Amino acid sequence: MSQQGYVAAPPYSQAQPGIGGYQGGFGAPPAQPLYGHYGGPPQGFNAPPAGVMKSPPTSPAGMPPSPVSSQYNPSVQQNGAHPQRYASPSAASPPYGQPSHSVYNNMASPAPPTQQLANQMSAMNLGSYGAMQSQPLPPTSSVAQQHFQTPAPAMGQPQMHPAPQAPHMASQNQMSPPQSPLTNMLASGQPMGGQSMAGPPMGGQSMAGPPMGGQSMAGPPMGGQSMAGPPMGGQSMTGPPMAGMNMPFPGPPPSGQGAFQQHGTGPAAPSGYPQQSGQFGGLMSGPQPGMSGGFPGTSGGLAGPPQKKLDPDSIPSTTQVIEDDKARLGGHVFSTNMRGQVPPLVTTDFTVQDQGNASPRFIRCTTYSLPCTAELAKQCQVPLASVIKPFAKLPKNETPLYVVNHGETGPIRCNRCKAYMCPYMQFIDGGRRYQCSFCNCVSEVPVFYFQHLDHMGRRVDFYERPELSQGSYEFVATLDYCKNNKPPNPPAYIFMIDVSYTNIKSGLVKLVCDELKSLLEKLPREDGAEASAIKVGFVTYNKVLHFYNVKSALAQPQMMVVSDIAEMFVPLLDGFLVNYQDSRAVIYNLLDQIPDMFADTNESETVFAPVIQAGVEAFKAAECSGKLFIFHSSMPTAEAPGKLKNRDDKKLVNTDKEKTLFQPQKGVYEQLSKDCVAQGCCVDLFLFPSQYLDLASMADVPSHTGGSVYKYNNFQVKTNLYVLLLKLATRFFAQCRVCDPPGFRATDFFGAIYMNNTTDVEMAAVDCDKAVTVEFKHDDTLSEESGAFMQCALLYTTISGQRRLRIHNLSLNCTSQLSELYKCCETDSLINFFAKSAYRAILNQPVKNVRDILVNQTAHMLACYRKNCASPSAASQLILPDSMKVFPVYMNSLMKTAPLVGSTELSTDDRAHQRLSVMAMGVEDSQLQLYPRLIPLHNVDVSREAVPDPVRCSEERLSDSGLFLLENGHSIFLWLGQASPPDLIQSLFNAPSLAHLQQEHMFTLPELDNPLSKKVRTIISELLEKRPNSMKLQIVRQRDKLEMLFRQFLVEDKGLHGGASYMDFLCYVHREIRQLLT
Repeated sequence: MSQQGYVAAPPYSQAQPGIGGYQGGFGAPPAQPLYGHYGGPPQGFNAPPAGVMKSPPTSPAGMPPSPVSSQYNPSVQQNGAHPQRYASPSAASPPYGQPSHSVYNNMASPAPPTQQLANQMSAMNLGSYGAMQSQPLPPTSSVAQQHFQTPAPAMGQPQMHPAPQAPHMASQNQMSPPQSPLTNMLASGQPMGGQSMAGPPMGGQSMAGPPMGGQSMAGPPMGGQSMAGPPMGGQSMTGPPMAGMNMPFPGPPPSGQGAFQQHGTGPAAPSGYPQQSGQFGGLMSGPQPGMSGGFPGTSGGLAGPPQKKLDPDSIPSTTQVIEDDKARLGGHVFSTNMRGQVPPLVTTDFTVQDQGNASPRFIRCTTYSLPCTAELAKQCQVPLASVIKPFAKLPKNETPLYVVNHGETGPIRCNRCKAYMCPYMQFIDGGRRYQCSFCNCVSEVPVFYFQHLDHMGRRVDFYERPELSQGSYEFVATLDYCKNNKPPNPPAYIFMIDVSYTNIKSGLVKLVCDELKSLLEKLPREDGAEASAIKVGFVTYNKVLHFYNVKSALAQPQMMVVSDIAEMFVPLLDGFLVNYQDSRAVIYNLLDQIPDMFADTNESETVFAPVIQAGVEAFKAAECSGKLFIFHSSMPTAEAPGKLKNRDDKKLVNTDKEKTLFQPQKGVYEQLSKDCVAQGCCVDLFLFPSQYLDLASMADVPSHTGGSVYKYNNFQVKTNLYVLLLKLATRFFAQCRVCDPPGFRATDFFGAIYMNNTTDVEMAAVDCDKAVTVEFKHDDTLSEESGAFMQCALLYTTISGQRRLRIHNLSLNCTSQLSELYKCCETDSLINFFAKSAYRAILNQPVKNVRDILVNQTAHMLACYRKNCASPSAASQLILPDSMKVFPVYMNSLMKTAPLVGSTELSTDDRAHQRLSVMAMGVEDSQLQLYPRLIPLHNVDVSREAVPDPVRCSEERLSDSGLFLLENGHSIFLWLGQASPPDLIQSLFNAPSLAHLQQEHMFTLPELDNPLSKKVRTIISELLEKRPNSMKLQIVRQRDKLEMLFRQFLVEDKGLHGGASYMDFLCYVHREIRQLLT
């Protein structure tokens, strides 16, 4: 079994003995940690018995490891639901920063001559695909590996998009097999990206584990520095193993030939490649003779040959993967008539034709081919999850969901598991009975629903019934699905405005009132309805609450004040919630008067929890569900329930107590969330802070009720041209349940949701941008023949007050071959799952532990692929599944996000806000958040409608004479190079040069009548329209102070607050993989 891979040789293409604080030479094997399933107790890779080879291609891929007891919690079962996803480091581990004293074997091989390196550099060819022989394997990318030697990580991670591939490479010795010209191109050059590190490389720290935010590290030089020769024979370097990673793999190492040897086809090992013993085995390079160290403090500082830096274009590119997918599938029709199809990427424009499975706009999976057994799932460590976006927007060229009405009998359901009628039900006995595909129970077909079967056993009305032929559809629900068996009233909106001194003086209150006038004209209504059925109400507040009677019969609005905020009540029923069309004149009058009414206020203290409580009480009195839009700007410090104190302690950053900064204050807000969900009261919170306001606590209710938090820092009416984005089109009082097949169950849920039990997801409201991520575990063996089925049923109230069920169905393949599983993985869904898992974990664990586990699991998952699916190759190659080849760039970007970077320079509220925002994101939004679009505009073709292709998110792609647009769904920047041509500046800003741009030019583009101005403004407006959040354009000149904000989104570079560059992270992951494989 041989397979050529994508090859990019980083510097140090030979393994170095002694790196990582360990002595060189032979001796005891290195101590290895136990690695566990993501979210479960650590499990070890059991070494096979001596002499056992890897199974031939025709056998199931890989042998599952035998279970071992957890080093943290032996009683926890591997595949059950776990209260804590991340295991804590073992107490027996060496302190973080202390090297362990096991001895590493020498795996160095001779360095090629300098001239040869130069020839290889000039002849780099990274785009070719090699032939695959024997049993087909998933496409593989291989990147020639760095030589790192630190302890290895735990498995269970996401995977990547495809990137170009080229033949495998091996370290060159006396006789080498045919290879890519890039093989070992930098045997003694500087480390990839300029760094070689001992831990997950994060911005410049000095530590023995993963270097993170802001510390300085001893060891190799950073980007662009030269050093006295590569670290060679026997020297040691700072950077001990990560905490909790000093435990050996269970079982003795196998003797005899390496575990990579396979029967049948496969390249013979070239001379000079000794077979290595070890659990993963494989071809390793031979020892390096006569080379001594070049690190400070080590002997023999020989000057090395001229150093060559690895071309960043030689490593997998996210933009290239996206463009390749667009070229291959863009504009095509994706029919959902096949089980387990992998859809196009979220960045590709395509049309979906529903033919029995839900559109990928509604459901995306981490893999579309599930492992048949729990053992295989443990072995591969790929998380099994789905990201469900039940109300995703459909393009105009796709058919809206059909609505099925079965009258008073209601939707047809399985008698046992209560799954709804769907295309996977099997009709038998001439159509009189049907067998449920989820639980195999046989039920009678109701008389009114009976229909004969055709010669294929399919109902003759198959194409006439959406529930039998479509993957997604809706049922009209009966009174049995309504609260108290009564039809619901139409929902209501209540707008609640903070009128404290700060908001009045800044002009915010007037701005909000003016915005509401235009927004109220856009209240959502059912198709065909003349007016919206939604009622509206208004409240203002500071230390007390003011309710307004805006009944249509009144000439002027009436205010009623509630000062008893400890026992909140609604002082009026009639006239508070009104129909907007009937009371428009009174409402306009009120919105005009509010800024003047409080113009002389000196009240600076505010309340918050009583404001939400008032909304809940109003909805209870009106017997309806609804949404609160709260406009607030400061920490609630007035004496009232929910009063908050400043707990922003920067000293907690990078300590075990850092998690408390993300935890909401318990008590009042916890109970409020429960009350809101019970009443169907969703909260959208608009914050305009000038200082810390404990967002973690204030956003607790929105994050459990299906709401959103919008944060506008240092808001100034004159310069901040935000559009207040009110998500008006919403479904209310929603409950969701996921049905799964026998042997498979949902164990964990992530999103802006509330859960009263382990199965029912509750949301007071849900809009088109909210997604729920569901993790699954095995209960039993799945069948390869029948596959696996999933059904998501969501019960909700429409804006007109009708109760409906939205059903999404999806069928997946099941496999006993790891290669098939990896081939069907989807990187964007994987990183969505990992982001949400990590962001939940930091509520209970130190951030540093979560970062370490993410890196460890990334390496472990990729090591499992190499061991079980890739053909034998040199250790100097990094082999990545084709579906996961850009996974490392997303994982590195995730680790550099504000919640996971321990930096005192970052605002605690900003970190909490980003954490909560991501928890409710769908796949498309999380992909853009972690890899922003960087669009060059200086050479845009104004005659074409298409937006220019994005470039890689790195400073190297910027040019002094260029103009670039960067956006990630939350922020949008227009970057101007210092040498931008004057005619370009004139066309866009009506200014003669960059130096003439004034402050007022920094927030908006003037509307000028020339092709370039029109084109750029069109591109920006289209981007703003697509995104779920309101984004303020920020115009940044090269080398301005604001440029630091812009540069933090260049995710392939080193992080400003700590974090490795993409290339350095790839090096580190490679080192961890090699550690697992030796």
